[in-house]
Amino acid sequence: MLLFAGLPLFFLELGYGQYCSLGPITAWRSVPMMKGVGYGMVTVSFLVCIYYNVIITYTIYYLFSSFTSTLPWIGCSNDWNTPYCSERFTDCINGGGIIDNDGICIMIANMTVNEKTFYNLSSDGNITDAYTDPFKDMRKLPSYEFYRHEVLQITDGIGNLGGVRWQLALCLLLAWFIVFCCLAKGVKSSGKVMYFTATFPYLVLFILLIRGLTLDGHREGIAFFITPKFELLKNPKVWKDAAVQIFYSLSASWGGLITLSSFNKFNNNCLRDAMIVPVLNCLTSIFAGFVIFSILGFMAKELGKPVEEVVDESFGLAFIAYPAAVAKLPVSPLWSVLFFMMLLTLGLGSEIVIVQTVMTAIIDEFPKYLKKRKIYVIGVIAIIGYIIGLLLVTRGGNYWVILMDKYAADFALLIYGLCECIGLGWLYGVKRFINDIRSMIGDKLVDFPLFMWWPINWTALTPAVLSFVLLFNWISWSPPTAGDYEFPPWAHVIGWLMIISTLFWIPLFMIIEFRKSKDDDVTLLERFNVMKTSRPEWGPALRVNRRHAANVHKQYGTVMGGSTETRHAARHAARPAARPAVGANNEYSKINGIPANGEEPPANV
Repeated sequence: MLLFAGLPLFFLELGYGQYCSLGPITAWRSVPMMKGVGYGMVTVSFLVCIYYNVIITYTIYYLFSSFTSTLPWIGCSNDWNTPYCSERFTDCINGGGIIDNDGICIMIANMTVNEKTFYNLSSDGNITDAYTDPFKDMRKLPSYEFYRHEVLQITDGIGNLGGVRWQLALCLLLAWFIVFCCLAKGVKSSGKVMYFTATFPYLVLFILLIRGLTLDGHREGIAFFITPKFELLKNPKVWKDAAVQIFYSLSASWGGLITLSSFNKFNNNCLRDAMIVPVLNCLTSIFAGFVIFSILGFMAKELGKPVEEVVDESFGLAFIAYPAAVAKLPVSPLWSVLFFMMLLTLGLGSEIVIVQTVMTAIIDEFPKYLKKRKIYVIGVIAIIGYIIGLLLVTRGGNYWVILMDKYAADFALLIYGLCECIGLGWLYGVKRFINDIRSMIGDKLVDFPLFMWWPINWTALTPAVLSFVLLFNWISWSPPTAGDYEFPPWAHVIGWLMIISTLFWIPLFMIIEFRKSKDDDVTLLERFNVMKTSRPEWGPALRVNRRHAANVHKQYGTVMGGSTETRHAARHAARPAARPAVGANNEYSKINGIPANGEEPPANV
């Protein structure tokens, strides 16, 4: 999935955004009829940024809870613990008792001979192998009960909201305030934040790996992680989950890659980035897998369950498994603070990119009105996100978080990836797109024989793989669940409305472009050609780069999409424009030795 879908789309989006320096909506000036793909990406990003910030909210809550001498998820003597807390059994056994069938710890010394026989104890009161915990299958870790019964205070279903958890509401407010502050300073500021968010987690993960490898049961957990189960390949959901995970991991088809690459220099080596970043990303995922499954093996040993049954929560690894491992470390509050600081930086790194995608797309669509009012755009996004997020921090809000996670950005991402391949590989033209990339990274890399791997994927292999995964899943579709909880029918209707809200843009803009191309003397084929013809404004942001790209296209037998003039000039081409004077406005032309008004360069250039 990485080779045939993740990597090709990663490179496609990096090259696409870097070439035009535009957000995911405005970038589709290249193929106007596909503009709905950009709107869909932004809609998905907006939905995800709402519930993703709620997950960051949980992290902030845990971080504050860690500033204590004893972590609150240690032990079973808290108000939120139930009779099924796993440490009740171990504490009872260690104290010289057993758990009876009513869940009560009774001392062996006080038991009669008949009671000892009934519970399979020896006559002298020793526990034999025949004795088992009567509630073994119902045991839960203290960290599980803290998450469910204290942090979430979860209700019995999605329809029972149970009121807002004011502690989570305050943490959510703080989460949105941090995102606002990081983005208000601009991309340079958020870029500096990324340096820390990208490196700090490795230190914490390495420490947790060392600790995980010292825990009893880690071998079973790691064995479960690295042992393939080929029989699962017959399950369509496995293929879909693998594809969606790759898209999540690489941020493909979200619009985030297009947004971030739009800030690159025009001549940045995006091919190098497309090779290094995904590989490092997947290696990090494997490394983190060893960390978490060493801990899951320990948890399975503690609960006496198979590894696959230990955690069934959607976000259980972060808020159940890791806290359980941190609790086993010396000076556990310190390590808990470090871990949740790491989780917070990771979450903020992703959230900032998602919100940046939405913000950039909106501003690029209305630059005349919003380019100098960026801070207000961020503020409006944050306020709307917080207001909607209040639903998700009610006592029944976690069901809504899971519902949005299951529906908002699931197979829609695969559809966007498929549309990108069709739009740029076929409608825009793969040869033209290759020459766009050539104008940025040069002939040497593009003419290298192995470079052909990319256009082969964009035009054939990647669309085929994504189509297979989509059809394979739709044939055997089953409604998603939240662990053992099954959503009511009306919740699935809301889920499908979320999917529709992200996908209807695609046919909508095709219809809009079709109506725009209406003419009495134009055939359907000619109208289709108009719909896919690039706008004059399409192309590199700077005039010098536009002219360079036009020369590259002419040299290699294609026609550059868009005009060689600046976007503003191209947009107003119908009106006579004054010749640009040599001065500050021609800075880029003077630096590169290319006159802005088109005359021959001086002899010394």
